[in-house]
Amino acid sequence: MANSTSDLSTVVWRKSTYSNGDGGDCLEVCDAHTAVVPVRDSKAPHGPVLTITAPAWTSFVMSLKSAPAA
Repeated sequence: MANSTSDLSTVVWRKSTYSNGDGGDCLEVCDAHTAVVPVRDSKAPHGPVLTITAPAWTSFVMSLKSAPAA
């Protein structure tokens, strides 16, 4: 995980296209940074933000895409 001291108060957050908007468990990410990917819980927009290095995020997403469907 990356440690970022960037001000994230004005960034634009994006939900997954798989999110149905019914208030379920969703993550939001910010695409504005090149070295890290800020991630937060959509139900707690003023809560903590986890910053993950871009290569680690790419690896995480690729592993999800290659995982068998449940």
